[in-house]
Amino acid sequence: MAGRGKRLNSAYESFDKSVDQSVSDAVKIILDSKKTKFDETVEVAINLGVDPRHADQMVRGVVSLPNGTGKTVTVAVFAKEDKAEEAKAAGAEFVGGDDLAEKVQKGEVEFDRCIATPDMMAVVGKLGKVLGPKGLMPNPKLGTVTPNVAEAIKSVKGGEIEFRVEKAGIIHAGVGKTSFSLEALVENVNAFVGAIVKAKPTGAKGTYLKRVTLTSTMGPGVRLDTSNLTG
Repeated sequence: MAGRGKRLNSAYESFDKSVDQSVSDAVKIILDSKKTKFDETVEVAINLGVDPRHADQMVRGVVSLPNGTGKTVTVAVFAKEDKAEEAKAAGAEFVGGDDLAEKVQKGEVEFDRCIATPDMMAVVGKLGKVLGPKGLMPNPKLGTVTPNVAEAIKSVKGGEIEFRVEKAGIIHAGVGKTSFSLEALVENVNAFVGAIVKAKPTGAKGTYLKRVTLTSTMGPGVRLDTSNLTG
């Protein structure tokens, strides 16, 4: 850990922490600070002026990152017959009905996203206590309850991510890797923040984007200038 502390101190000395940076400058700082050999995840954390305990202040949705996330996304699909075959052909790692539900209930399968055809929701509904806390419950508003399983799989594997504000009013998500180009990361950050701005709930009062920070797995946290992040 000492090595990491030294690296971080050196990274923080390379820029003025009291200045909020443009997206482009922040990404440049993150990429210039990279000292590790592995491909770090670049993450955005957004502090919002909302209290998600109130229904009219909940922020939730999906956004498609133009350059993908750089992460391999594992998908589970609840479907049967033709739709199950379609899901397998589209690259879903786990496909099934009651058999898959049983495995999920036992904690035997791990996946990043869950999709279901509408006729399977009676089966999926019983998994609420397992999928709900993990943010994996299929939802028609998020496009994960759909008869178009192949299209949904393509979207989630191609860079579509779900976002949901946490209790403390924070949203965070991985928006790429340090192996991405500066331009690709800037596009992804702008797409993600833009989606959060568009999802501003009716009950949000005062400053909506309170603080936006960009960081990488082992890198420094760089604050973004929110005045230009209007979607």
